Amino acid sequence: MSTTELAELIDSKFRELREGSIVTGTIQEIRPQVVLVDIGYKSEGAISISEFEDEEIEVGDQIEVLLERLENDEGIVVLSKEKAAHKQNWDKIVGVYRDGGLVKGKVKSVVKGGLMVNVGVEAFLPGSQVDIIPPRDLNEYVGKVYEFKIVKVNDDRKNIVLSRREVIEAERADQRQRFLETVKEGDKVEGLVKNITDFGAFVDLRGMDGLLHITDMSWGRVNHPSEMLHIGQSLEVVILEVDRDKERVSLGLKQMTDNPWADIERKYPINSQVKGRVTKLLPYGAFVELEKGVEGLVHVSELSWVKRITRPSDVLKLDQEIEAVVLSISVKEQKISLGVRQLEDNPWADIESRFPIGTVIKGQVRNLTPYGAFVGLEEGIDGMIHVSDMSWTRKINHPSEVLKKGDEVEAIVLEIKKEDQRVSLGIKQLESDPWESINDRFKVGDMVSGQVAKIASFGAFVNLDGDIDGLIHISQLSEDHVERVKDVIKVGDEITARVIKVDSIERRIGLSIKAVNYDTEQLRRETASFEALRPSSDMVGLEHAFNLATRENEEWSPSEEK
Repeated sequence: MSTTELAELIDSKFRELREGSIVTGTIQEIRPQVVLVDIGYKSEGAISISEFEDEEIEVGDQIEVLLERLENDEGIVVLSKEKAAHKQNWDKIVGVYRDGGLVKGKVKSVVKGGLMVNVGVEAFLPGSQVDIIPPRDLNEYVGKVYEFKIVKVNDDRKNIVLSRREVIEAERADQRQRFLETVKEGDKVEGLVKNITDFGAFVDLRGMDGLLHITDMSWGRVNHPSEMLHIGQSLEVVILEVDRDKERVSLGLKQMTDNPWADIERKYPINSQVKGRVTKLLPYGAFVELEKGVEGLVHVSELSWVKRITRPSDVLKLDQEIEAVVLSISVKEQKISLGVRQLEDNPWADIESRFPIGTVIKGQVRNLTPYGAFVGLEEGIDGMIHVSDMSWTRKINHPSEVLKKGDEVEAIVLEIKKEDQRVSLGIKQLESDPWESINDRFKVGDMVSGQVAKIASFGAFVNLDGDIDGLIHISQLSEDHVERVKDVIKVGDEITARVIKVDSIERRIGLSIKAVNYDTEQLRRETASFEALRPSSDMVGLEHAFNLATRENEEWSPSEEK
């Protein structure tokens, strides 16, 4: 071969070596920093020793490298083993992506938003695509090998996005079909709790999600599924219903055990005494567990015969062991009513024998309400004195006008209602009714003196001897026309007036200032004139008149309020 022919052969060989192509080279020398590789060019190429960290090499080994540059500024051939592998892997990844296949890879690290995976080249796995159940800690995936679906390839930026979730979902779809073809009602299956909601839990059954409703979790009361289950928990359930068209499966957990309510009336007869543990305290009562799956309710009203318990938590604690009596059972509604007070004798049962009607009692005022005063008869039992039973002659608007808390009082038993747990007492009944003999004490024409106790728009009330009130109608204040009562008299004034009417039935004494100096005939005419006012709404019974006075919101003496 001539020199010219040899030169042309060498030139053609070099022209085949294109920058960016992958070529085969032979390791010529291994130095501390670089490895020299012969690719058949006029000079050897150098590759950093760091690219061979994970493998053992020897002189003479053939390797594939990427020809980055035929000559750099120093005339050295620039090669890369890693970039050759990356290019080969990238082309492979693109091919798998186009074919819709799967690729295996090892999770390298956790990054913002997901994981970095080595599938021959670096690829990104978003956190949402890691699993069908959102992972709690992405670090648990680092170092593990999985299969992935390639969902996105950007050739320009050399970016690859993976999904492990789509691989799992595809597998689950196949499993779901196999599951629906073979499962039937009554089968017992194993599953993992996948999700928990307010109404139940979704259980993963080999690719099929089944619903375990809250009502099928326990024979007892369950307030929220999270009380019994947690995500990732393994449990055995029974198939209650399969809807193959809609691909729905209903599950039961309580059905794995016998129904404790089946013979509940035999186990807990009415009026029997039972023991249990307080499981929940609510404003209206306490739930007591009698056995697993069976709870009874002690209503707040069934805690004591005599104590006024507003909240069960005032006398009971969670997990406290208590005794109770079975009051009623509803098998259909799975409800048991319990009572604690029934463990003791009902002090109201023989209340009438201890406090017969007509008995005079002594007791301390325990409480005042707008309508009366409660007096202690014995521990936990009070009697009430209504404001209308405090005085024969005075209109008591509030019991504080007569009594105060802590006062020792004497009263008489008027009425007992055991069903309502109520004892009615009276103070005024300890004395005779002064209105029964009112005609002996006051007669038409009598001159009387007293203090103005209250003023209303229609007249004034005067406190007479014996704590009897008389009414001076506005028309009886003066011979002249009176526009306002307060223009003539005021609360606290001492006045002298004439009795012009005595009515024991309506408990009313009519008084007149203008008739003080009238003779017999004038007095008769004024009385007749006063009588003519009876149909008026102003001239009603004394009790109603006091009410009117209160509603008129006129002035009155607080110390003498009627």
